[in-house]
Parts: sequence; structure tokens; C-alpha cells
Amino acid sequence: MDKTSFKSWIITGGGRGLGRAILTAALERGDAVLATARDVAQLADLKALHGGRLQPFALDVTDEAGAVGAATAAIAAFGQIDVLVNNAGYGHFEAFEQKTSADFRAEIETNLFGVVNMTRAVLPFMRERRMGHILNISSVGGRVGTPGVSAYQAAKWAVGGFTEVLRNEVAHLGIRITALEPGGMRTDWAGTAGHGAASAVLPDYAETVGATIARIRAYAGNEVGDPERIALIVLELAQREDVPAHLVLGTDALASFDEAEALRRDAHARWLEVSRATVFGGPDGEALSALLPRPERD
Repeated sequence: MDKTSFKSWIITGGGRGLGRAILTAALERGDAVLATARDVAQLADLKALHGGRLQPFALDVTDEAGAVGAATAAIAAFGQIDVLVNNAGYGHFEAFEQKTSADFRAEIETNLFGVVNMTRAVLPFMRERRMGHILNISSVGGRVGTPGVSAYQAAKWAVGGFTEVLRNEVAHLGIRITALEPGGMRTDWAGTAGHGAASAVLPDYAETVGATIARIRAYAGNEVGDPERIALIVLELAQREDVPAHLVLGTDALASFDEAEALRRDAHARWLEVSRATVFGGPDGEALSALLPRPERD
């Protein structure tokens, strides 16, 4: 093993899906990983293969004290934290009106505050060493608005903003931060997120939320995103100083991103004069009203 490129990692949600793919790739490369999971029994086979280079750690990322404990355990085991992969997360398809406040908040707690908690826990160690990579597994859902995933995508939009702000705060300290934004991957995410949802959709949301659920169910198992290839990209990013703030992954994600950006550009151009008119000294009354675009017709 090349000692100069050896990395010690914390990977959340390492028991399955993309988290397990990244964990496996890091271990096979010869790195050391503290992997968190709600059920560490999911890591038993990898622990048997890799011994002390894998430290399983039971964690619910919404537990701030637990996140600190994970970072402390990684330092005790490996002496340093080079890479944090904030991967733990989940989503459920449901119309916003039908989603309880408790369920909405729970998704935000995991998908956003889980990232915040783990980042807060590792940042002092990275700052002290003036180096480190934080890779936030977001989603192209952090760039688009898909009916049925209001809490999940609200969190992912927030993760993207958090990533940009924090990377601007810490870049001069040698800490690199990226939000990875994949589309569909062949993991169990789609099946879990859509399980039992369609039968509960109110008729008024059938053509929006119901259509999304049907599309996701048909796509499950046919996703274009390869978790193992994404894991290799993660390993490469962890070696680089020049990393992007956002990285869209997958041809489906690119198509969704490009469509959403085109709609934003069109809306920006259509409403540009209204945006400009709201400063002191701008037009008033009828002149201001005249700047409003005429309603679009189908």
C-alpha cells in the first residue's frame, strides 16, 4: 500500500446501497474506515475480511452526541480523519398535504441535520491538520422539484446550499467540500421510498404524486446509475485538491438538471425587467404594472 496516499475515512450509512459501495471500494484500496450504520450487523462480512481497517460504529446521524462519538472513535482508531462521506439518508414518496409534520421533520433531521451533525463533529480535526475532504451525497433532487418528495428534496436543496457556504468558509484551511448529485442508482432506494405509497395518494394528487410513484416503480431495477462507478469517483475526489462544489452524476440526472436549468433561465429572462424595477428610483404605478409579463397561454 502506498502510504503517501493512505486515507482514513468516516462513511455514514455504510451498511447498504451507495454507502456500502463506497466503503467496499475504500477498503479494497487499502484505506481504513469507520463505517456507521443503524445496524452494524450489516458490516460483519466486511469486518471479517478487513479486520482492524474497518471500525463499525452504530449511529443514528440525527444524534449529535453520537456523531461526536463517531469522530472521536475514528481519531482513536486511526489517528486522523482524511475523508468524511455524508451518505446516510432516506426518502418516502407522499403528497405534502398527506405527510405528517413528524414524518416531514424526521426526513429533514436525517437528510440535512445528519450532514450538519457529522460535519460539525469532524471539522475541528480537519481544521487542526489543515486538510480533509467532506463529500456530501446529495441528489439531483437538490436541483429539481419532483412531486411526492417534498421533505427529501427540501433537505437536499439545503445540503447543496450548506455545501457551498461551508466550502467558502474553509477552503483557505485546506478543506475541500463537494455535494455529489446522482440520479437513479441500482440500490434499494427506489423500492424502499415508494413502498406502500401509491394506494394512499388522494385522487387530487394522482396526476402529480401518483404519476411520480408509478414512474419510479417502473424505473426501479433499471436505473442507469452504477453505485460501484460512483464509488470510484468518490475515491478519486478524495485525492484531489481541485474539486467542484457540485457534481451531477448520471445521464438521467444530467437530463433532469438541464431541463430544470432551462426553465429557470426562461423564467429569469421573462421576469427580468420586473426584477430590475424593484430598486429605489424605479417605475411606479401603471409603469411598474406594465412590466409584468402577460400570462402565458397553453
